Amino acid sequence: MGTAERHGTPGESAAERSRARWDRQAPGRDIPGSEHAGEPGGGEQRQNYRPLWIEEPARRHPLPDPVRTAAVRAVLVIAVTLIQAMVAFLCTLAGSWLAFPMVISGVASTVVATWTVVDVWVTRQVWNQRYGVVSEPSSTARSLRRERRARRRQERAGVREQERIRHTGGAGRLSHS
Repeated sequence: MGTAERHGTPGESAAERSRARWDRQAPGRDIPGSEHAGEPGGGEQRQNYRPLWIEEPARRHPLPDPVRTAAVRAVLVIAVTLIQAMVAFLCTLAGSWLAFPMVISGVASTVVATWTVVDVWVTRQVWNQRYGVVSEPSSTARSLRRERRARRRQERAGVREQERIRHTGGAGRLSHS
Protein backbone atom coordinates (compact mmCIF):
# COMPACT_ATOMS: atom_id res chain seq x y z
CA MET A 1 0.00 0.00 0.00
CA GLY A 2 1.55 3.27 -1.08
CA THR A 3 1.41 6.66 0.57
CA ALA A 4 -1.34 7.91 -1.72
CA GLU A 5 -3.51 4.88 -0.97
CA ARG A 6 -2.88 5.15 2.77
CA HIS A 7 -3.75 8.81 3.03
CA GLY A 8 -6.43 8.91 0.34
CA THR A 9 -7.69 12.13 -1.14
CA PRO A 10 -8.08 15.21 1.04
CA GLY A 11 -11.89 15.22 0.89
CA GLU A 12 -12.21 11.54 1.73
CA SER A 13 -13.17 10.63 5.30
CA ALA A 14 -11.59 7.88 7.37
CA ALA A 15 -14.77 5.83 7.16
CA GLU A 16 -14.75 6.00 3.35
CA ARG A 17 -11.10 4.94 3.23
CA SER A 18 -11.80 2.06 5.62
CA ARG A 19 -14.79 0.93 3.55
CA ALA A 20 -12.74 1.11 0.33
CA ARG A 21 -9.95 -0.91 1.95
CA TRP A 22 -12.46 -3.47 3.20
CA ASP A 23 -13.93 -3.82 -0.29
CA ARG A 24 -10.45 -4.45 -1.71
CA GLN A 25 -9.43 -6.94 0.97
CA ALA A 26 -12.75 -8.68 1.61
CA PRO A 27 -12.03 -12.41 1.79
CA GLY A 28 -13.96 -14.81 -0.38
CA ARG A 29 -15.74 -12.32 -2.62
CA ASP A 30 -14.35 -13.86 -5.77
CA ILE A 31 -14.73 -17.48 -4.62
CA PRO A 32 -17.91 -19.05 -6.00
CA GLY A 33 -20.17 -20.54 -3.36
CA SER A 34 -18.50 -18.70 -0.50
CA GLU A 35 -21.76 -16.94 0.33
CA HIS A 36 -24.03 -18.54 2.89
CA ALA A 37 -24.61 -21.79 1.08
CA GLY A 38 -28.05 -23.24 1.52
CA GLU A 39 -29.49 -20.09 3.08
CA PRO A 40 -32.16 -18.25 1.18
CA GLY A 41 -31.02 -14.75 0.37
CA GLY A 42 -27.44 -15.45 1.44
CA GLY A 43 -26.07 -13.20 -1.31
CA GLU A 44 -28.15 -10.27 -0.07
CA GLN A 45 -26.88 -10.72 3.47
CA ARG A 46 -23.29 -10.86 2.25
CA GLN A 47 -23.62 -7.55 0.43
CA ASN A 48 -24.87 -5.79 3.56
CA TYR A 49 -22.30 -7.48 5.80
CA ARG A 50 -20.18 -5.12 7.89
CA PRO A 51 -17.27 -6.33 10.00
CA LEU A 52 -17.20 -5.59 13.71
CA TRP A 53 -14.03 -3.53 13.33
CA ILE A 54 -11.67 -2.45 10.62
CA GLU A 55 -8.00 -2.21 11.45
CA GLU A 56 -6.55 1.20 10.84
CA PRO A 57 -2.83 1.74 10.43
CA ALA A 58 -1.23 3.33 13.49
CA ARG A 59 -0.72 7.06 13.21
CA ARG A 60 2.42 6.94 15.36
CA HIS A 61 5.13 4.35 15.64
CA PRO A 62 5.06 2.14 18.73
CA LEU A 63 7.46 2.87 21.55
CA PRO A 64 10.90 1.26 21.32
CA ASP A 65 11.37 -1.75 23.64
CA PRO A 66 13.61 -0.07 26.26
CA VAL A 67 11.24 2.90 26.53
CA ARG A 68 8.19 0.62 26.74
CA THR A 69 9.88 -1.43 29.48
CA ALA A 70 10.67 1.71 31.48
CA ALA A 71 7.11 2.99 31.00
CA VAL A 72 5.58 -0.28 32.21
CA ARG A 73 7.88 -0.26 35.22
CA ALA A 74 6.85 3.33 35.99
CA VAL A 75 3.15 2.52 35.74
CA LEU A 76 3.52 -0.42 38.11
CA VAL A 77 5.49 1.60 40.66
CA ILE A 78 2.97 4.46 40.46
CA ALA A 79 0.09 2.02 40.96
CA VAL A 80 1.76 0.55 44.07
CA THR A 81 2.43 4.07 45.36
CA LEU A 82 -1.22 5.05 44.95
CA ILE A 83 -2.34 1.90 46.76
CA GLN A 84 0.10 2.64 49.59
CA ALA A 85 -1.21 6.21 49.86
CA MET A 86 -4.79 4.97 50.04
CA VAL A 87 -3.93 2.38 52.70
CA ALA A 88 -2.03 5.03 54.70
CA PHE A 89 -5.03 7.37 54.51
CA LEU A 90 -7.48 4.67 55.57
CA CYS A 91 -5.19 3.54 58.43
CA THR A 92 -4.95 7.14 59.60
CA LEU A 93 -8.74 7.48 59.58
CA ALA A 94 -9.09 4.22 61.50
CA GLY A 95 -6.44 5.22 64.05
CA SER A 96 -4.41 2.09 63.35
CA TRP A 97 -0.78 1.67 64.46
CA LEU A 98 0.01 0.84 60.80
CA ALA A 99 -0.63 4.44 59.70
CA PHE A 100 2.84 5.78 60.50
CA PRO A 101 4.82 3.02 58.73
CA MET A 102 2.50 3.29 55.72
CA VAL A 103 3.01 7.07 55.52
CA ILE A 104 6.79 6.62 55.67
CA SER A 105 6.72 3.92 52.98
CA GLY A 106 4.36 6.11 50.93
CA VAL A 107 6.90 8.94 50.98
CA ALA A 108 9.67 6.56 49.93
CA SER A 109 7.45 5.14 47.17
CA THR A 110 6.74 8.65 45.93
CA VAL A 111 10.46 9.26 45.55
CA VAL A 112 10.87 5.96 43.68
CA ALA A 113 7.85 6.72 41.46
CA THR A 114 9.32 10.11 40.57
CA TRP A 115 12.60 8.41 39.73
CA THR A 116 10.88 5.88 37.43
CA VAL A 117 9.08 8.67 35.55
CA VAL A 118 12.39 10.48 35.08
CA ASP A 119 13.86 7.15 33.93
CA VAL A 120 11.22 6.89 31.19
CA TRP A 121 12.03 10.39 30.02
CA VAL A 122 15.80 9.81 30.05
CA THR A 123 15.48 6.41 28.32
CA ARG A 124 13.36 7.98 25.59
CA GLN A 125 15.84 10.81 25.07
CA VAL A 126 18.80 8.42 24.94
CA TRP A 127 17.02 6.13 22.48
CA ASN A 128 16.13 9.07 20.23
CA GLN A 129 19.71 10.33 20.26
CA ARG A 130 21.20 6.91 19.49
CA TYR A 131 18.73 5.46 17.01
CA GLY A 132 16.26 8.14 16.01
CA VAL A 133 16.85 9.90 12.73
CA VAL A 134 14.28 12.54 12.04
CA SER A 135 13.63 12.90 8.33
CA GLU A 136 14.89 16.45 8.21
CA PRO A 137 18.14 17.80 6.84
CA SER A 138 18.91 19.30 10.27
CA SER A 139 18.76 15.97 12.09
CA THR A 140 21.58 15.72 14.62
CA ALA A 141 21.71 11.94 14.45
CA ARG A 142 22.01 12.02 10.66
CA SER A 143 24.90 14.51 10.71
CA LEU A 144 26.69 12.47 13.40
CA ARG A 145 26.37 9.33 11.29
CA ARG A 146 27.61 11.21 8.22
CA GLU A 147 30.67 12.43 10.18
CA ARG A 148 31.33 8.93 11.53
CA ARG A 149 31.15 7.43 8.02
CA ALA A 150 33.53 10.11 6.66
CA ARG A 151 35.99 9.44 9.50
CA ARG A 152 35.89 5.69 8.84
CA ARG A 153 36.38 6.28 5.12
CA GLN A 154 39.46 8.43 5.81
CA GLU A 155 40.88 5.82 8.19
CA ARG A 156 40.41 3.06 5.62
CA ALA A 157 42.02 5.23 2.92
CA GLY A 158 44.99 5.89 5.24
CA VAL A 159 45.40 2.18 5.96
CA ARG A 160 45.25 1.37 2.22
CA GLU A 161 47.85 4.07 1.51
CA GLN A 162 50.20 2.65 4.19
CA GLU A 163 49.78 -0.85 2.74
CA ARG A 164 50.52 0.44 -0.75
CA ILE A 165 53.65 2.26 0.43
CA ARG A 166 54.82 -0.80 2.36
CA HIS A 167 54.33 -3.11 -0.65
CA THR A 168 55.96 -0.82 -3.22
CA GLY A 169 58.64 0.71 -0.95
CA GLY A 170 61.14 -2.13 -1.26
CA ALA A 171 60.83 -2.68 -5.00
CA GLY A 172 63.98 -2.07 -7.02
CA ARG A 173 66.41 -2.14 -4.09
CA LEU A 174 69.36 -4.49 -4.31
CA SER A 175 70.22 -4.76 -0.67
CA HIS A 176 68.37 -4.42 2.60
CA SER A 177 70.84 -2.44 4.67
